Amino acid sequence: MKNTITGYLLLLCLPGLWLVGCKTAELVSPVKPGELLPPPVTTPTSRQITEPFVYVGSYDGTLYALDTTTGQPRWKFKADTSIQSSPMVAYGLVYTTSLGGLIFAIDGATGVMRWSVRTKGQIQSSPMVAAGRLFVGSQDGRLYALDATTGGYLWTFKISKGFYGTPLVAGGLVYIGGLDSSVYALDAATGVVRWRFTAQGHFISSPTISNGILYIGSQDSNLYALNALTGTQVWNWEVPFTGGIDASPVVAQGLVFLGSGDGPNPKLYALDASQGKLVWSFTAKSSFYGSPVVSGGVVYVGCRDKNMYALNASNGTMRWSAPTNYDIYSTPAVSNGSVYIGSTDERLYAFNARTGRLRWEYRTKGLIISSPALAQPNAAVGAYPTISGHRKGE
Repeated sequence: MKNTITGYLLLLCLPGLWLVGCKTAELVSPVKPGELLPPPVTTPTSRQITEPFVYVGSYDGTLYALDTTTGQPRWKFKADTSIQSSPMVAYGLVYTTSLGGLIFAIDGATGVMRWSVRTKGQIQSSPMVAAGRLFVGSQDGRLYALDATTGGYLWTFKISKGFYGTPLVAGGLVYIGGLDSSVYALDAATGVVRWRFTAQGHFISSPTISNGILYIGSQDSNLYALNALTGTQVWNWEVPFTGGIDASPVVAQGLVFLGSGDGPNPKLYALDASQGKLVWSFTAKSSFYGSPVVSGGVVYVGCRDKNMYALNASNGTMRWSAPTNYDIYSTPAVSNGSVYIGSTDERLYAFNARTGRLRWEYRTKGLIISSPALAQPNAAVGAYPTISGHRKGE
């Protein structure tokens, strides 16, 4: 996964495909004459989950619904294999995936499964739900679009390698980076490719969009800023001394926040979002694989040095740090004065967002790299990367 793919270009037999980078581009129509439209989407229910739950998946194959006040489980859902992806909450349901290739829709209040769909490969990609559709990438090389209510197939899009990152839906398009070193923008309703951008390394990072610009990190050690409508490159910034970018960027206060992976001098970076110029960096003792969250002028991020950090968003100075017992790959969730984050010590932690004081911890029976999601997505505050299951909460 960490090897950089160089000089690779996948040619898809799709008329009018955007080939972006140093190449010219041609816009395609969402649906060509004579093509069949995907089946209609079922109108989802507007049911909300009222319980104070935080959801997280574990390598023990269980999705946990924990009480945010006590940290104790209210229900548990057992999947077929380990859960590495992050849950997504929508329409009163919790959507999650398993390494065994299954996609689940679970009642958010009771933990009862509503439906499941099997893919032909492992799934590390987290699901994304928008406008009644569920999107998720699989190691079988397909991006799946399913009816979020019924689990019925709407369309699939196939590449030569798999998808690791999480899709992002914005402006009627679904964006995702692939292990074939390309970023794709597809029509969310039909799956037709609108544009494609090719880099020199594959994509594990998930995209985020702000002010019409898409930001995504690559295993070629570059953070790319692309025009979200056309895929043309606005700027790129190469992270020094790193083996690639695994973490997903987040944009807030005019800055792009991004953690670096393996290397001799791992840092969390803040770049000017419009020009890609470095504003500040924070040095840690190990790499950042989880993504930051920005809330109330504070950047919250977990690190492989076993610590959870709270930094001033404006200048990167540390407000507090809180220890866990092992590496952190999870992205935090922030709500009602608490920060929730998982660790590979098998625990989900709840810290006081202002002081870093431990509120509670709950131990599962497996590693946690899944990022927690709250029962009410609008209860989350701040700017979130796509991987967290909700891109932005207000």
